Amino acid sequence: MRPEELDLRDLTAPDDVEQCIALQRATWGDDFRELVPPAVLQIAQKVGGLAVGAFDDDGALVGFVFGITGVREGRLTHWSHMLAVREDRRDAGVGRILKQHQRQRLLELGVGSVLWTFDPLVARNAHLNLNRLRVRVLEYVEGMYGESPASKTDSVIGTDRIIVEWVIAGEGHPAAAPGLPPVTPVVSSGAVGAEPDLADAPVVLVEVPPDIQSLKIDQPKVAVAWRASTRRAFTHYLGLGYRIAAFERSPDRSRCYYMVQRAEPAGA
Repeated sequence: MRPEELDLRDLTAPDDVEQCIALQRATWGDDFRELVPPAVLQIAQKVGGLAVGAFDDDGALVGFVFGITGVREGRLTHWSHMLAVREDRRDAGVGRILKQHQRQRLLELGVGSVLWTFDPLVARNAHLNLNRLRVRVLEYVEGMYGESPASKTDSVIGTDRIIVEWVIAGEGHPAAAPGLPPVTPVVSSGAVGAEPDLADAPVVLVEVPPDIQSLKIDQPKVAVAWRASTRRAFTHYLGLGYRIAAFERSPDRSRCYYMVQRAEPAGA
């Protein structure tokens, strides 16, 4: 069943809600402390929030998106809190279909932008957010959800996050300029105890591992080293006013990089 053939519907029926709870646990672990309970899933929908599931022909939930709507700087804004896709349906376009459905529904409510977070070490999410949805990175937050991980996806490496904004009204954010300078420094270090060089250049590539989840299981010290090196790079460059413009992957997807650009002076 292709993603565009999935049945997208609000999570209101008791069985649908229970399937959402089960998918949350399957995604983030049985001990996940931040599970969104049935009452909140339903109450949020009464005040502009969205809880939408994607179902296959058998009525099985293969993915869902959940968020709440509020006011930020005097404008209606939506915080997209959760997006999960069943493991056997990942990398098949389900997440993108859910985000586009979310966009259309929010536009109908008069919402112009959507905020959410993701872990910058998760290459799959970086590709969806930066290349498919063209989000804008607002901030890098160290330990956003506390020192004690609330889910299995945060075990070992903690809860550092990137906050992004998805402008859904108007033209949104422009795509990154094509091509790279002839010499583009790469900030790369998964070596334990190593500190990567932070080059002074107009464009820098900050490398991340292609599969951080496998590293956490097989080489946890290396996973921690990746967190330390990328945290240092992102906080350094964003603190200098650089912007994260795109996410690049080698043809075989064995290497992944954030393209970080120096901001142009006003009027340039």
